[in-house]
Amino acid sequence: MALRHAVLAALLDEELSGYQLAKAFDMGVANFWHALPQQLYAELTRLEKEGLVAGREVVQDTRPNKRLFRVTGGGLAELERFAAEAAKPSFIRDDLLVKVQAADHLDPGDLIARLAERAAFSEAKAEQFEALLEKMRGDRAEGEFLLHGERIGPYLTCRRGLDFERANRDWCREVIAVLRARSAV
Repeated sequence: MALRHAVLAALLDEELSGYQLAKAFDMGVANFWHALPQQLYAELTRLEKEGLVAGREVVQDTRPNKRLFRVTGGGLAELERFAAEAAKPSFIRDDLLVKVQAADHLDPGDLIARLAERAAFSEAKAEQFEALLEKMRGDRAEGEFLLHGERIGPYLTCRRGLDFERANRDWCREVIAVLRARSAV
């Protein structure tokens, strides 16, 4: 997957400025694709040149003018082409796992501290995802929303992010318990 597909998917629901796109990425798309704001702006420029997004200037009185972008028919066709391709398997690339791999040769106190930091980060992210899911569902039960909600794609990817962060949190806590038990022996 290229950044272009993540940007196109993020623009499906509404017209967004580069700033709004960066914020949307940070909350929703970041659980499966990371990009810096400058990468997003550069990608929007490329996509506009290729006709996959259309931008328009919005004049603002008290602020600098901004450009809003939306997916074009060509952009939707590109997403459809991408969706028809076989998905590549994902791989974990995480510096904390390297540290745990070397646990037998490291100070367990330092490693426990890093794991506790990650567990706290994952807990905070999980809470953000839970709040976002609740906002998307409104007053509907999840099952009802999944059957009758207008757009479930963002909801389902957010659910994956929630599951991912919960799994990270739980794994960190488990490793901390193992390291503490081994240190006590």
